[in-house]
Amino acid sequence: MAEKSPDGLELSKEWQEAADTRAELLRHLKEQVPRIFCLKKELSPQDEEELVQSRLIHPLECFLFGEHPQEGLQKLQQGSSSSQLCGRVFKEGETVYSCRDCAIDPTCVLCMDCFQDSVHKSHRYKMHASSGGGFCDCGDIEAWKIGPYCSKHDPGAATAMVTDDCVLEPELYERAERLFRVLLRYVTDFLVWEENFELPSELQLRTKVDAYYCVLYNDEHHSYDHVIYTLQRSVNCDHNEAHTHTALIDKEGRRAVKRGTLNFCQQAKNLIRSNSEHISLQPLRVEILHAVIMAHQTFALRLGAWFQKIIGYSVGFRQAFCQVALEPSADSDTPCLISRLMLHDAKMYKGARKIVHELIFCSMLMETEFKRLFAIEFTKHYKQLQKDFINDDHERSISITALSVQIFTVPTLARHLIEEGNVIKVIVETVMALLREHLDDNNRFFFLGYNSDKFSRIQVIFHDLRYILISKPSMWTEELRKQFLEGFVAFLGLLKCMQGMEEVKRQFGQHIAVEPEWEAGFSLQIQLRHILAMFQDWCCSDDEILLLTFKECHKALMRCTNQPFRREASDYYMCKHILHVRPYKVSQEPVSIHLPISRLLAGLYVLLCRTGAINRLQEPESYDFAQLVELPLRCVVLAAQVSAEMWRRNGLSLVSQVYYYQDVKCRDEMYDKDILMLQIAASKMEPNHFLMLILLRFELFDFFNGSHSGKDQDELVHLNRLTEEMLYLLIVIVGERYVPGISQVSKEDVTMREVIHLLCIEPMAHSSLVKGLPENESHETGLESVITKVATFKKPGVSGHGLYEVKKERLEEFNPFFYHYSRSQHSKAEESQKKRRAQESNDKALRPPVPPAFCPDFASIVRLLCCDIIIHILRRVLQRAAEEKTTHWTEAMIQRALHLIGQALLEEKIQLEDSTVDEVAFDFSLKARIIGSEQGKSVFLLLSKIKAVPSLEAQKDMIKWVLQMFEIVKCLREKSSPAASMSVETAKPEESVQDKEKAERKRKAEAAKLHRQKIMAQMSAMQKNFIESNKMLYDNMPESGLQGSSSASNQMELCVAIGPHRGPTPAEREVLTCILCQEEQEVTTRGPAMVLTACVQRSTVLTQCRGKIPTTPTDDSTCYPLFMPPELAVGTHTGSCGHVMHATCWQKYFEAVQNTTRNRLHAELIFDLENGEYLCPLCKSLCNTVVPLIPLEQLTFNYENADLIGQHLTLPRWIQVLGARINGLKSVAQDNDNNSSDDDKGFCRDGQPDFRSILSYGVQEPRRFSDSVTDMIVVCATTVYRVGLQTGPNELCPRVPLMTWNTCAFTIQAIENILQEEDKPLFGSLQNRQLAGLKAIVQFAATQRIKCSQAVIQRHFADMLGVLLPAMSRKNTPSLVEVDFFHLLVGLVLSVPSLYQEETVDLHPSAVSSAYNHMYILHLVTMAHMLQVFFTSTDFPAVAGEDDTEEAKAAAAWYSMVSQYCKRPMPELSGSAVAERVKRGIEPFLRCTALFFNCLTGVHAPEELLTTPVTSQELMEPLCSYLALPSNVFQLFQEHRETVAPLLQRWSESPVVSKALKGKLQTVR
Repeated sequence: MAEKSPDGLELSKEWQEAADTRAELLRHLKEQVPRIFCLKKELSPQDEEELVQSRLIHPLECFLFGEHPQEGLQKLQQGSSSSQLCGRVFKEGETVYSCRDCAIDPTCVLCMDCFQDSVHKSHRYKMHASSGGGFCDCGDIEAWKIGPYCSKHDPGAATAMVTDDCVLEPELYERAERLFRVLLRYVTDFLVWEENFELPSELQLRTKVDAYYCVLYNDEHHSYDHVIYTLQRSVNCDHNEAHTHTALIDKEGRRAVKRGTLNFCQQAKNLIRSNSEHISLQPLRVEILHAVIMAHQTFALRLGAWFQKIIGYSVGFRQAFCQVALEPSADSDTPCLISRLMLHDAKMYKGARKIVHELIFCSMLMETEFKRLFAIEFTKHYKQLQKDFINDDHERSISITALSVQIFTVPTLARHLIEEGNVIKVIVETVMALLREHLDDNNRFFFLGYNSDKFSRIQVIFHDLRYILISKPSMWTEELRKQFLEGFVAFLGLLKCMQGMEEVKRQFGQHIAVEPEWEAGFSLQIQLRHILAMFQDWCCSDDEILLLTFKECHKALMRCTNQPFRREASDYYMCKHILHVRPYKVSQEPVSIHLPISRLLAGLYVLLCRTGAINRLQEPESYDFAQLVELPLRCVVLAAQVSAEMWRRNGLSLVSQVYYYQDVKCRDEMYDKDILMLQIAASKMEPNHFLMLILLRFELFDFFNGSHSGKDQDELVHLNRLTEEMLYLLIVIVGERYVPGISQVSKEDVTMREVIHLLCIEPMAHSSLVKGLPENESHETGLESVITKVATFKKPGVSGHGLYEVKKERLEEFNPFFYHYSRSQHSKAEESQKKRRAQESNDKALRPPVPPAFCPDFASIVRLLCCDIIIHILRRVLQRAAEEKTTHWTEAMIQRALHLIGQALLEEKIQLEDSTVDEVAFDFSLKARIIGSEQGKSVFLLLSKIKAVPSLEAQKDMIKWVLQMFEIVKCLREKSSPAASMSVETAKPEESVQDKEKAERKRKAEAAKLHRQKIMAQMSAMQKNFIESNKMLYDNMPESGLQGSSSASNQMELCVAIGPHRGPTPAEREVLTCILCQEEQEVTTRGPAMVLTACVQRSTVLTQCRGKIPTTPTDDSTCYPLFMPPELAVGTHTGSCGHVMHATCWQKYFEAVQNTTRNRLHAELIFDLENGEYLCPLCKSLCNTVVPLIPLEQLTFNYENADLIGQHLTLPRWIQVLGARINGLKSVAQDNDNNSSDDDKGFCRDGQPDFRSILSYGVQEPRRFSDSVTDMIVVCATTVYRVGLQTGPNELCPRVPLMTWNTCAFTIQAIENILQEEDKPLFGSLQNRQLAGLKAIVQFAATQRIKCSQAVIQRHFADMLGVLLPAMSRKNTPSLVEVDFFHLLVGLVLSVPSLYQEETVDLHPSAVSSAYNHMYILHLVTMAHMLQVFFTSTDFPAVAGEDDTEEAKAAAAWYSMVSQYCKRPMPELSGSAVAERVKRGIEPFLRCTALFFNCLTGVHAPEELLTTPVTSQELMEPLCSYLALPSNVFQLFQEHRETVAPLLQRWSESPVVSKALKGKLQTVR
């Protein structure tokens, strides 16, 4: 029976009267807490809560109120008012609202109730799901521009928020303070308690009970299933119980899974750890806690919830709690209670953290003064808190560091923390401390091998820096200036570690082995993007700070030592100008894309000019702008060279970096700032010197100075592309003025221009426009405020979405060379605008728009357009177009030059219209007419010349407009009246209407003529190519010419793969691109090898006897792998994903993978590196070798010779010739153990052929291969041998060639099997990559013999031929029912060329010899296979077909002949039944053979094989036709009856055949 609860009021009086209230309170807790939470029998939650309320909470509340809690609470509520702050703490997933018009920053949010009752409901707002942990900002006047209160929290007047006065009676406040002090310390002690077995001395029981809990903690390494599995195995619970435990562990952070004695719990702990280690490298965190400690910790959490309830009753209670939580400890070394809880946050489990965070939300963050004090404590411990968070594995939403958003985003608090705690410096130093491990010897970041999870956690700290800088100050104090400057200098220290990091150097010769790490650097840049802009905003708000930060930034830049010059300064001469500068070649020396200090300096300089503070800059002449522009210029040149494809060997990482450098995510603090620095330098440097520096860094100085003598085609292409990029840069420097400070434009003007240019590409949806615009720190693009001014909305139709179209009056602002266009956007916009102008019947000239005027500090930039060097550059470019080959210039180059000329003429026109001629120093038109006019090479005269260049047809309108502009400027200079100058402009179009029509007709006629010529040229080329491809057909025709009746038969002959009528090998020139270096190369035998990724594996997929152990290979050459059993028990399959690499690139890649992986000691590999496995660099398929690509051999086939040889070389003669050759070869003779009888020698009776007779039928020189190709052949063959036979690599083993033939055969059989299963056409259904892989394997297998001893190959051929010709067999040669005939066919075809080898000379069979060899081998193998099918078949069709067909008659005759030689009674079978079964049995063989010869010879297959499914009955005829077999295969036996009869006799005598005929052998596939 439960003991009686103590009376709460009596207890509270005792505690009140006691000398030491704390000791009494703790004594009560020491007695009662274990009695409630330590019971052996676990109570229901309701019973436990009742006990907690009656024995613990009720007495505490009685003490707090000094009376019954309900009565005290009623009195309290009568005297208090509601709070003006909402303070609702959001749960994860709860909907929150932010007003885009009124919120100070995006972190200011409202709960749903406050939003619905606020003015913001009718504004532009955003809604999203909270990640948990934040609270409603309703009532906080610092969070909102207007409408800080909803109707519920509005105090009635919009006064400044003040802290509510304390409304508690002094005695009540004093009791609350005393009680909170004891209880909060109790809660803190137990939440940070680290002893598992011992209690604090004041809470220790007299007798220690042997009761413990085994407690399992949450982590982020193990999944739900892992924990459930571990619990089921470790603590003997069922799945439901384990699932409940796991869910509570995930929610609360820990859970007691076992209660008992210490030993019992220790066993459970050990089991949990060992079972979880099997699943993951890291075991689950499990601890043993004494039951009493567990009880006190559980009650401490319960007290946390109680505190929240009590604080909610009154502002006075809240203030008392805050006072206690923040009061300094008596011991100066011990932090205050709330700091102790914060510092222990990362060690606490999830449930405890949530309670602490919620307590902070509802107390300190709701009181202005205490929020300030808490913020100071938070900042004091900031570095340690962040370090703990980095090492923690929990999400940030349940970390104390997430509270930063509640503190740092309050403007007054942020400024106070800068002044009092130098928070900017604290945050930056924290980042630096955490990133220090990534610094290299030069004190710059180097992120190779970084931990991505840890790095992403460090990046979160940048959010805090952004929060601090959200609201720039309206008033600056001296202290604020001092502390901000200190923080700024610390920030420069961070940027200094980024300046010049991850330098790249152009790769020459070989492609880069391993792609360098680049994502980390750019993710850092993206994090800093808004922070850099905000720092500049802060600096801009105070002239003094702006000057100081500029000096500090310049000082930091001067201290940077990256990318130093290697050589002394030299003098460079051009057009009588001398530039004294140090040489530096971006294409040869290190260069970095990361230059944050240079870019920040550019931004600050523009702000100095914008605010006028530049006039107060001391010693402005001391700044060397050539030095300041150096690094940004190198970066721009790097981007240009990458665009010109000069850095292809550096891989995709550099391409990606340049992409992001110019992308909307990064460009405003990268590319745009580099352009800004170039504009600053252009305004301060002598224009000729500036342009000479540009030419030097673009490595075009010699090219434009006339001293460049390079004739290399690739180099010319690079120089042309660089010239295009250089001219484009000049267009940008002079024309891009839409930056506040560069010209008098606002941010709204800048956004409008961005939108106009996006819409000039094509009409866009709102979402597409938002993606194309840069966001500010509040994630706003400014689109809504400008879109109606520049675009009209076209409503959606029935489907699709609405689109914005640019207004016509805004099109005059279009600049085809807008600097934020990517290459593809530039092309689209240009095409779109030309098309629009054509539709409006205007010319197609895309003229430069009239730009806004430069601000005075930048007005001198326009001098670039009329200096000597620009005239020289333009003359050289136009001169090339007028006089030189097309390889020395491009249309894009001319287009850019015309645009530059147009910019210059527009500038001159504007200046002449605004001032008198004498006041205008800008004289571009004069120089363009005069300089070079003596030789007829002035800019003006060259323009007239290039107008006639046919390939510049597309630029004619632009040239025409430029020449008109020259006339207009000339009129203005000659002081013609405005009317006269207007008449020039207006008269031109009027008088040119007729001219225009004539010109248009002429242009159309020329275009039609060009089109006709092009078509004729194409037809001629096709005809020539056909004749070349089929030359042998034309060369060998009788002179009388082709007769109409024979044309059809010739067409058919082209679709025969073997024999005297075989078709030609198509002349294919295969140029492939390496997936690693992206360079193209033609596949040749003599060049560097190109390879396909491939995977070799043993396979039982085709086995016809599951469970049978394959024959163990031995050294005896007559077993597997020489002969593959018909059951295909195990084969060697070689598959390829079809991705191509240079052999050298692959070797480097594989070595790099090995090195990288070996350095990762604890990495779990999914591939076996030691066995040569790797992942395809492109598709990540598992591979273990590469197959060399070997092109088809281009053969000249003489059909006349073939017919002549055919008359002599019959099958019997061919067998005799082969027999003589084999018997005469020493390699076979020495090892020949056959005991031929006299009958066996019947093949060599009369007309005994000579040993070298075989050579008389045609030989040729063998193909030659480069070392690179032969090396790759060895690599592939060794892998096939090693994997197929599960043995060590040995490239000299005689079984290596056998395994290459076997893998070739087995791979084809596997593909045929798939096609059969899926009922697809034999040739038309394979993907290009599959087909390329198959051809590569066949060509590799055919070529591999060149790396083997020819004597070994000859011996293999003789052994294999012994199956077909018993006269040549050995004692252990298998019978024809014991071999797979397709493997045998492949082996014989690929090894027969070895018979042509002579001792002193390498010979190869001619095309005609090979055709006959292939045909007769196929005929013999096909006949043997037909017998094999017949001998091993038992399932003859029950229903016979018609027996009077030719096929049925031939089959019946064949059956009769076979029965005669079998010398045993045979079952009665109809001819049609035999024909049907044999045909069905040999079809897979024929299909495989067709695939094989197609890949070997390249002869095109008949149309039927490309379209008809493989299982179709109609396929037999085209299949036989392609393989030079009679469509009725039984005719083979009739044609070769005399030859086959003795063979048939010998084949049938085999004991194994007899066994088969008795039905004891399995059916063959």
